Amino acid sequence: MAKKPFTAKQSRSRESLQRLLTAATDVLTEGGLEGATIPRIAARAGLSPGAVYRRFPDKDALLQTVVLTELEQIDENTRTQLTPELAEQVSLQHFAKQMIQGSLQEHRQYATLKRALDQYVLTHPNVAFRKKVSKLNIRTMRRVADFLLLKRKDIKHPDPEAAVSFAVVQVGLILREMILLDTMSEDWSSLLPKDDNQLVRELTRAFLSYLGVK
Repeated sequence: MAKKPFTAKQSRSRESLQRLLTAATDVLTEGGLEGATIPRIAARAGLSPGAVYRRFPDKDALLQTVVLTELEQIDENTRTQLTPELAEQVSLQHFAKQMIQGSLQEHRQYATLKRALDQYVLTHPNVAFRKKVSKLNIRTMRRVADFLLLKRKDIKHPDPEAAVSFAVVQVGLILREMILLDTMSEDWSSLLPKDDNQLVRELTRAFLSYLGVK
């Protein structure tokens, strides 16, 4: 019985941390990196700035935790969703289209957040932190590649292992370039798909063709 108050305190602490991280993510989504101030994040979480500083020494420590938590959650979701059972239920063609469509929608919906986190990581001076981010991103990419290799019999590329990894990376880089970096001006419009539906179709076609899937 003596342990219950301590357990309750731990539970409240975890809930408080989750509320804080969610608030930080919401503020980043709405206002980008510049708008993510401690007072604004604290207010969104229903906490005082002092309560935030008691948990994190500064905003940088908080944002590092936000980034790593976000990537760990994405990686865990990928691990639990891309199972051998799912591979038996869906065709490679269907999965490729759903993966590309879902990734595009996520980039559109959370463009401000992804752009802010991308900018934060790329300009961060802590090499160890950047390596952690890279390691998590690579691990998630490999999970997708491993799932695709469950459909190895449908892949006619001479080197399936290398091909699936490169194909997944290609899709990610194209979406990042077109949506997050937004480097394609109106001058490029004649060379690009006219809308998201066509973009999904052409990315799926390129993805499957590269793998040698009929």
